[in-house]
Amino acid sequence: MSRNELIAKIEALHEWEAVIEEAKAEAESIRDSIKQEMLEQDTEELTAGQYIVRYTNVISNRFDTASFKKTYGDLYKAFTKPSTSRRFTISA
Repeated sequence: MSRNELIAKIEALHEWEAVIEEAKAEAESIRDSIKQEMLEQDTEELTAGQYIVRYTNVISNRFDTASFKKTYGDLYKAFTKPSTSRRFTISA
């Protein structure tokens, strides 16, 4: 791939990422308006035509790694292992 082709691909990637971000923002706006309607109606479930929309509270338990590491540092070290991954970045 030539340098010009690479530049063109990077620019195309930036354009597509901008389109994706705009679409995500629009989808989030629509999602928020539906949530707001459900809050105004004080309901966790709505039926609209063929769609059933739910906006419910979910309780989950998360492991507090920071507290565990602080209290049981040696045990934390004994059960951690390094992992390797690759990161792709483009900067101007």
